[in-house]
Amino acid sequence: MILYEYPLNERIRTYLRLQQLFSRLGQLIGRDQALDHHFALTTLFEIMEVGARSELKSEVLKDLERQKQVFSAYRGNPAISEKALDGLIAQLDHHFEALNEVVGKMGQSLTEHDFLMALRSRVAIPGGTCEFDLPAYHAWRHHDAASRTQDLAQWTLPLAPWAQAIQQLLQMLRESGASQKVMATGGQLQQNLPQGRTFQLLRLKIDPSLGITPEISCNRLLVVIRMMRQQSDGKLVATTDDVPFEMTLCA
Repeated sequence: MILYEYPLNERIRTYLRLQQLFSRLGQLIGRDQALDHHFALTTLFEIMEVGARSELKSEVLKDLERQKQVFSAYRGNPAISEKALDGLIAQLDHHFEALNEVVGKMGQSLTEHDFLMALRSRVAIPGGTCEFDLPAYHAWRHHDAASRTQDLAQWTLPLAPWAQAIQQLLQMLRESGASQKVMATGGQLQQNLPQGRTFQLLRLKIDPSLGITPEISCNRLLVVIRMMRQQSDGKLVATTDDVPFEMTLCA
């Protein structure tokens, strides 16, 4: 099944973008080729761009504290494992304390690194990282893989509290929803959202053998999903077929 996720607010949209970038960064750092490490650095700069909002840190800390309060209320419930609950709350405390100790915006400490900032200013220019533009970077790419990996690990270390906290929050959000099998009749599903609950994430699972791509539009009151089929020229057109899929609303 192909999983599609659609955020229902801007905060979750930012979390999803950052999680995707952190995942890509980890994969690229773990490789040996200089080209992979080049794209690891461009991904690092993307993370700094996405995480540049001054209020992002307070939003993540508030979400961690909110989750802690929610789960602390389960103490004493005979249906809940106290050991598992204590472990989860300890994880939330750890992420809160680690992120709270970070100074400034995401990646702010890297802005004082002349080598990285010179590269960042050139990356956005097509072909702007040629050896005649950045000879120091050209030399760095010729270092052995272990040396480059060590540098990347050091430069990305300040991002670890952010990545771990956001990973924890999104995992808990995804686990909050219950999946249901639904049908897009005539290629379309329109569903009113239940009142009294604030949903934050929509998740769809579609069988890839159907050759269908969903077009999703949501707000706090309504979900509209149109099923699209790709033609030979690459154009997406709405299908009128009935399309089964799984849908999960996470609050």
